[in-house]
Amino acid sequence: MSAESNFEKLGLSLPPAPKPLGVYKPYLIVDERWLYVSGHGTVQDDGSLIIGRIGEDMDIEAGKKAAEQVGLTILSTLKANIGSLDRIKRVVKILGMVNCTADFERHPYIINGCSELFAKIWGEENGIGVRSAVGMGSLPDNIPVEIEAMFELEV
Repeated sequence: MSAESNFEKLGLSLPPAPKPLGVYKPYLIVDERWLYVSGHGTVQDDGSLIIGRIGEDMDIEAGKKAAEQVGLTILSTLKANIGSLDRIKRVVKILGMVNCTADFERHPYIINGCSELFAKIWGEENGIGVRSAVGMGSLPDNIPVEIEAMFELEV
């Protein structure tokens, strides 16, 4: 199955691809093989953001769902800029940042929301890469999760 068909089977929708709010590119392709995606936030289908701090404004399950939404936002950027999820050969790396209270310790569980989504799209062999999941004292606009990623392209 292709990544596009796998995504279609999930019945999920993509939010609008976000425009940069600073001096950076949303993605960059290096040597026609490596695609880097800048940190993405929790853009919803209507363009608004999921807001809140995990452990204070939202619970762990809402945080995991927010990470899945960030994954969808990354997919939206990919489709808008390279045309098809089938151009991605594999997920190489994910860096997940969690806006949480100082006593929160389950950052990897939150970022699984994105990792599980990517595994469903590209399969366990190609959809799971290396990963870091870290807690932050704050994130832009008080979003609960920000994720950046690196992918290998089909060449």
